[in-house]
Amino acid sequence: MPNPLRVWVSAMRPRTLPAAISPVIAGSAIAAHDHRFNPAAAGLCAVFALLVQVGTNFANDYYDFVHGADTSSRIGPRRAVASGLVSPAAMRRAMAAMFAAAFLSGLGLIHWGGPWMLAVGLASIACGVAYTGGPYPLAYHGLGDVFVFIFFGLVAVTVTYFVQALRVSAHALLAGASMGLLSANILLVNNYRDMETDAAAGKKTLVVRLGRRFARAQFAVSMVVAFAIAVAFAATGYGLGCLLPLVLVPVAVAHVRRLTPAGTPPQLVALLGDTAKLMAAYAVLFAAGILI
Repeated sequence: MPNPLRVWVSAMRPRTLPAAISPVIAGSAIAAHDHRFNPAAAGLCAVFALLVQVGTNFANDYYDFVHGADTSSRIGPRRAVASGLVSPAAMRRAMAAMFAAAFLSGLGLIHWGGPWMLAVGLASIACGVAYTGGPYPLAYHGLGDVFVFIFFGLVAVTVTYFVQALRVSAHALLAGASMGLLSANILLVNNYRDMETDAAAGKKTLVVRLGRRFARAQFAVSMVVAFAIAVAFAATGYGLGCLLPLVLVPVAVAHVRRLTPAGTPPQLVALLGDTAKLMAAYAVLFAAGILI
């Protein structure tokens, strides 16, 4: 019998967690550059983001099973509910617990950001559920990439900056765009791998709607724009240190080459993890460059 702890850790999808932490790193670095870094607010942002990410992953596990997207024919890593390792009711309770914990942790951000934080927190949680659940599941209508770009990019970085600097910054939005694009690439690799089973289940992701050729172009363009944003920071007064993420360009090029029609499921699983690592490395190097 599988170890229950390992089952739940796997259900959290650790490969995706850099998408939660990286925007907080980027937003906090810009706040530090502006001499407004607040470790307590930044830490609470990280906790909230992680809990929302895990809650969304649990919701995805549950609702994809309910909708029939996760079956025995699925070629990716096994899902907890679909494989019978966790009951649907248990996963639903875990999902609710994670979102409740996220809500409670997010209440602390009201101290710095005011009542607007309540609206942002509720919207983030609602979209985490609506990603694969509710009457109009975002992922099933090709809107998953948009959701990830907005909430794990623009919103995550901007709110992280706002609760520390108490203002909105154009540069925070710009950094949010880079984080959103790299985060969406993680989702893209997952959907690229699952294209056939998603199509059979009526899950019309962008890859299903527009095909793998478009997905490869989207993946490459997102990389190019993300690195161009680092150059833009260097060109707008943040210093040449902001060019540090460019050391990852060869890795990004290798990732683009690995996203091929001939890619096997194990290769795409490995690429998904490496895409998340690239995002984390970009965020760390970007933050280091900002602080330099």
